[in-house]
Amino acid sequence: MTPHHAVEITLTRPATPGELRNGRRRMLLAANADRTRLMTVHSARSPAGALHAVRRLLDERLPVDVLTTHYPDHGGQILLNVTLPHAADQALRQAAAVLGERPQNVLRQRVMAAVGRDAQERARRLQTRLEGLLADHTPEEVLTCAAALLHSRRHPAPRATQ
Repeated sequence: MTPHHAVEITLTRPATPGELRNGRRRMLLAANADRTRLMTVHSARSPAGALHAVRRLLDERLPVDVLTTHYPDHGGQILLNVTLPHAADQALRQAAAVLGERPQNVLRQRVMAAVGRDAQERARRLQTRLEGLLADHTPEEVLTCAAALLHSRRHPAPRATQ
């Protein structure tokens, strides 16, 4: 039995009702409220195979931007399937040839580096904001306020009904 893999489809723009109908003729699709992200489950030997098959089935029917596996693979990685513009694809292939690597490995390294830089920048911004708060408030006040805010977001107060 071939396993099934959950695939998330990010669109370049909201899909029209006709495009969604057309895509649903090829496979089951669940759309979010603004029709910019879709989910499907596809049978394939591997998560990468599922991404390739979904791209092949939907590329001409929907404005597909990026496909990702919804769950991490055995290595803990979320797989990504993108179609690069010709110039970007050529530049990536040239860089890979210079490095003696496969293009997908170079792309993976670059994406991982960008994600790492983004995480570092977000952590730096958070630290800067916390330092500003700690200039005017005690650590206990900041911690108590943060805990209360997080608690209220996880457990919103019930709204009164009339």
